[in-house]
Amino acid sequence: MEVEMKIRGLMMDPVTQMPIVVLKDVQGHAVLPIWVGAYEANAIALEIEKVQTPRPMTHDLLKNVLQGLEATVQKIVVNDLRDDTFYALIWVERDGELMSIDSRPSDALALALRMDCPIFVDEAVLKNSKVSSALTERTTNDQLRSYLEGLSDDDLGRYKM
Repeated sequence: MEVEMKIRGLMMDPVTQMPIVVLKDVQGHAVLPIWVGAYEANAIALEIEKVQTPRPMTHDLLKNVLQGLEATVQKIVVNDLRDDTFYALIWVERDGELMSIDSRPSDALALALRMDCPIFVDEAVLKNSKVSSALTERTTNDQLRSYLEGLSDDDLGRYKM
């Protein structure tokens, strides 16, 4: 079963200084932090802020290619978690044919923002997710979830949804 999520915002991990995309389910009960690279976070932030670049960035190019092929992105799904690595699928429809494309979640999320398509996380991924090993052993998943759920818009800085 898939849970529909929205990008709540971007923040920096205070321990690793790596960007985190914070997903929150539309019902407001589940939170999923996904650590991403700086370039991927920038691609997401550019779209959140609706910043126009002089030339198409990679995810803009992908959007242009899909639109040129008259394909639509039906949804993206964070569908697996193995060895602390998240996996995603981009579900594309063209001429009535639905196909899935393997993707890093950060790229799928950046594309989802540009294509204005829904974001889902497999329920098993939500249940099996745990705090990054960069956090101290004393920090539990429940503590992180509680911390993330309590974030205000000011805590998320300028990259909030």
